[in-house]
Amino acid sequence: MKQYSVLMSVYYKEKPDYLRQSMQSIYRQTVPTDDFVLVCDGPLTPELDKTIAEMQARFGGRLHVLRLLENQGLGCALNAGIKACRHELVARMDSDDISRPDRCERQLQVFTDHPELSLVSGTVEEFTGSIENVYASRRVPAQQAEILAFAKQRNPFNHPCIMYKKSHVEAAGGYQDFFLLEDYYLWIRMLQQGMQGQNIQEPLLWMRGGSAMYKRRGGWKYVKSQYALLRYMYTTGFIGLVDFLSSVFARAGAAIIPNGLRELLFQQLMRTKKSDNSGGVLT
Repeated sequence: MKQYSVLMSVYYKEKPDYLRQSMQSIYRQTVPTDDFVLVCDGPLTPELDKTIAEMQARFGGRLHVLRLLENQGLGCALNAGIKACRHELVARMDSDDISRPDRCERQLQVFTDHPELSLVSGTVEEFTGSIENVYASRRVPAQQAEILAFAKQRNPFNHPCIMYKKSHVEAAGGYQDFFLLEDYYLWIRMLQQGMQGQNIQEPLLWMRGGSAMYKRRGGWKYVKSQYALLRYMYTTGFIGLVDFLSSVFARAGAAIIPNGLRELLFQQLMRTKKSDNSGGVLT
């Protein structure tokens, strides 16, 4: 089985207990990492620093903490972290999500079976409170042809549980400043360069959901970011004029409606409910 690094970024607004649960889920992987890179994106609270110290005692030399002097945003933090990762395969992890114990083992096996791949993600389950309260899942297309078609309208990979090849991400220019869309922009550039991906059609991770998550996907700043990404996709020939116009109006509409209505829209149209195994949708 291949070796791999884990890349996580945390900033001062994170809750210490969420960070602890997230890091513990990496500690408990059936195939453990020997290179966990934690990027502290600017100064943290004393409570977060205490949690990191506790986890440092548990991980020992496997945990490498990289502290940035100022908060620079997710894209910049992840780029700094990628440079510090020691292995070619890098598993992304958010500081408030929880990986299933066999998540990394399953992704490593896919890379072993298909060395031509650059990206491997899978299904995430959204929960509130505890992982016993899963209310929806986000399933993404399995194979390259489906991924390419899907990418024209929605994000084709689940960033919270992506594993990718470090050199391929760097060859595509790494993460770039793109408000809340750094990952989608990166995947598009990688796909445009002919890089291939695959999505495991079973849950790999529990993603913390709730109203706050949907609130972040509203407002004019998010509308502008979505428009800029769609314009890039259109001007580079990744999508046609019809896809461009329809996506602009659909995404702008979803972003400016009240948060409660936006949450309902996502739950009804862009997620698979817990009791429904018929398919999935994306952001």
